[in-house]
Amino acid sequence: MHNWLRKNPNVRTIRVAAADLNGVPRGKRIPTRFADKITQDGTRFPFSVLNLDIWGEDIEDSPLVFDSGDRDGVLKPTERGFMPMPWLESPSGLLPIWMFHDDGRPYAGDPRHALRAVLDRFKARGLTPVCAVELEFFLIDDSGRKLQIPPSERSGKRRKGAETLSIRALDQFDQFFTDLYDACEEMDIPADTAISEAGLGQFEINMMHCDDALRAADDAWLFKMLVRGLARRHGFAASFMAKPYEDYAGSGLHTHFSVLDTDGNNVFDNGGPEGTDMMRHAVAGCMEAMAGSALIFAPHANSFDRMVPGSHAPTGVSWAYENRTSSIRIPSGAHTARRIEHRVSGGDVNPYLMLAAVLGAAINGIEDGKEPPAPITGNAYAADLPQIPNTWQTAIDAFAQDAAVARIFAPELIENLVLTKRQELHYMAELSPAEQAEIYLDTV
Repeated sequence: MHNWLRKNPNVRTIRVAAADLNGVPRGKRIPTRFADKITQDGTRFPFSVLNLDIWGEDIEDSPLVFDSGDRDGVLKPTERGFMPMPWLESPSGLLPIWMFHDDGRPYAGDPRHALRAVLDRFKARGLTPVCAVELEFFLIDDSGRKLQIPPSERSGKRRKGAETLSIRALDQFDQFFTDLYDACEEMDIPADTAISEAGLGQFEINMMHCDDALRAADDAWLFKMLVRGLARRHGFAASFMAKPYEDYAGSGLHTHFSVLDTDGNNVFDNGGPEGTDMMRHAVAGCMEAMAGSALIFAPHANSFDRMVPGSHAPTGVSWAYENRTSSIRIPSGAHTARRIEHRVSGGDVNPYLMLAAVLGAAINGIEDGKEPPAPITGNAYAADLPQIPNTWQTAIDAFAQDAAVARIFAPELIENLVLTKRQELHYMAELSPAEQAEIYLDTV
């Protein structure tokens, strides 16, 4: 039996889970005594399972279903290994898995493999991305007909106002955050600073930077699973929905990244505030792919409610030094930590696809030696800029035909995601915003 299970004899069941294209965990519950078979041989389920819509339904015109006989892939453990599931009442183990063909080839429609393929392009040039993500989410009382902030675990009162960087707001849910940090320790998720944000019951937790982008994506995916599950143990919901409240800012998932060479030097650092040619090439690549990748950064019907002018979410394609209205920001600070902040994604993204899109665009620009336009100054919302798609339909169409996207993602993944989103677009149109929110609250 696996060492982790040996050290945790109270664990009676395990879950094996892979991320589908929406980032939803798909897998099986297995008694611990059969764990050896999983770790040695993997498990099997259809390729189509990583390509379900947000309701968990098959994609009606997918080539993965009837056209190909709904064939199985084999799913093997990732290098992450077993970990606890602190949000469940009974002691349980989670084993992340990813999908392969029977002959050992990675399945190109698996979002984790999409990120691995991008990282292989960096590796071929002797480069290693260093990533950190900032995850925003809402704590929500969804027990009534209207979503609202939960009552404080300490006072029992509801504080119905934005509390940006408020210690009091954090302290209202002190037990939840204490349990959350303890759980992150157990799961080896490097959660760092927590702050309250501008939305109603909105918080942000930053991850420590990591020189393994696959692990950084794992951490974000697992963290989202943990936060949602742990909140339910505390009697309320947690959601990474892009925009649960019409009158408050939405949730983003900002990404910071730099790139190291084989000697461990930051290739974006020129000793000053400007950054290097390679940093600008990466910026140019990110800008070129931004409109085509909008479907990755805003994957759901609700995502586009966040992306409106003046809402702290970018709407135009731009870059700037120390400017949070731009879609790409070069933060100030020590030159040795020179990095790019990509600010477009909502909290509802699939972290694997998001990091693949961001880093894939950056390596496109580095490979091409592209130069970006001049950085903007002032308010990006007031500038005449190329626009990021502002509807789901235009984002789907742009993703389907964008040349930069085609360099980042495998054709099969592009086709699968486009078919998935067109099906969701069709059926979401039949639902009210409240009904849509009910679907998204616990899934994204």
